[in-house]
Amino acid sequence: MHSEAVNSNLLKTKQHFEILDGLRGLAAVVVVIFHFMEIIQPDFNNNFIAHGYLAVDFFFCLSGFVIAYAYDNRIKEMGIIPFFKLRLIRLQPLVIIGTLIGILSFCLNPFSDVSNHYSFGESLLFFITSVLMIPYPVVPELFFNNFPLNPPSWSLFWEYVANILYVLILFKLRHRILIFLTVLAAIILCYCAYFDTNLLGGWGGETFWTGGARIFFSFLAGMLVFRSKWIIRNNLGLAPMAGLLMIGFLVPFVDGFNHVIDPIIVILYFPFLVALGAGAKPAKKSLKLCTFSGEISYPLYMVHYPFIWLFYSYWEAYSPDMNELILITCFGTMLLIGFAYVVMEYMDKPIRRYLKDRLKKKAQVKKSLVV
Repeated sequence: MHSEAVNSNLLKTKQHFEILDGLRGLAAVVVVIFHFMEIIQPDFNNNFIAHGYLAVDFFFCLSGFVIAYAYDNRIKEMGIIPFFKLRLIRLQPLVIIGTLIGILSFCLNPFSDVSNHYSFGESLLFFITSVLMIPYPVVPELFFNNFPLNPPSWSLFWEYVANILYVLILFKLRHRILIFLTVLAAIILCYCAYFDTNLLGGWGGETFWTGGARIFFSFLAGMLVFRSKWIIRNNLGLAPMAGLLMIGFLVPFVDGFNHVIDPIIVILYFPFLVALGAGAKPAKKSLKLCTFSGEISYPLYMVHYPFIWLFYSYWEAYSPDMNELILITCFGTMLLIGFAYVVMEYMDKPIRRYLKDRLKKKAQVKKSLVV
């Protein structure tokens, strides 16, 4: 009976926190707009959404909360290998899809000849390292991104690291030790913010370890929110919660103060929003929007940046005026959401469904052999 229970529960997932799903999608859209705007307005002091990069820290905090909620009580019966398989099924298809789009963008960019500077073997190496989640910051034309074909993969690299540490160590931690590690991580994060002047790092070779500091704190903080039962019951819906989240991204970027502003937002504000969002319930009319937002967030995050490279090349080649840039940003963001939806429905979901079905069949075979 125990074996049957393990296998029947292997592929089940718990219910979602709808408001958190809605906020995840909003954060993904913020990332897209931020990437447009850092090209249009490279002076962050004049960039209205200059703190949009902190959306990644919000993702990390959400991830810690959701992983602890979904797996804390299941890991022992599930086992380490099934956990890894489920996480790979969830994350890796879009890593590969994003890399495929990235290599096409790199090689077929009509506004740039950067790909001509590299041999077929070098381009193939970019692709392989990206698919295998191996940081490879060697392309100066692409600002030495750890994953030049699809830069957002840097955060997925650390997500994988966090998942590995979770299943091997973190889920076993006593509450006091988790608190201690979270406080230690906050101190390290503050140091990184002071040393780098902000928390923008992690995406490139020079600030590689800042990415580790960012997920070290936020993932632990998300776990701590769940395990401490800091869920704040409230009647706020999606719109008020979205407004509260946007405050963290719209805070002015002020040179000389961001090493203080960023840690306050990440250490205090985002965990509070996760606790508040977990305790909020959406109105019926916004439930579908929350569901769609949660579903589209990861595909949008993982497929948008190759098109940002195209936009950057176009911007360099033609120096379009501000009106054109605004139009490109607005319509480009909407088109990217639509494109992410197509990728999700016709590529990501079918692939994950197929892999889950195979995993389920293997579990059933093992169950029959045991019986």
